[in-house]
Amino acid sequence: MALKQFKRNEHYTKKLKGKGWRKPRGIYNKRREGVVGKGAMPKIGYGTKASIRGLHPSGKCEVLVSNPSEAEGLDKEINVIRIAGTVGKKKRIDIVRKAKELGVRVLNAGDFNES
Repeated sequence: MALKQFKRNEHYTKKLKGKGWRKPRGIYNKRREGVVGKGAMPKIGYGTKASIRGLHPSGKCEVLVSNPSEAEGLDKEINVIRIAGTVGKKKRIDIVRKAKELGVRVLNAGDFNES
């Protein structure tokens, strides 16, 4: 389920206006008034269920791993591994090997030779 992306009012008119959300505060602002077709505003109803909030789209909990010892004790039915971005190739290979032993899926294993 993709989350709704809310954009700033009139983000397409001026280059300097960022696309990040800002609450419209003008007294004649159509988006603030809730006019149909002027774009949606964040509301409580757009939130995800508490039971699935923060989970990977596969329905499993992501665990950030930076060394092979952190991969120990993970359950393949509940967890998936995401390798930290600061991990080098040598340690990344060790983490992928450890994950294969445990049967845990690695989300960002990358394409590299283990030899």
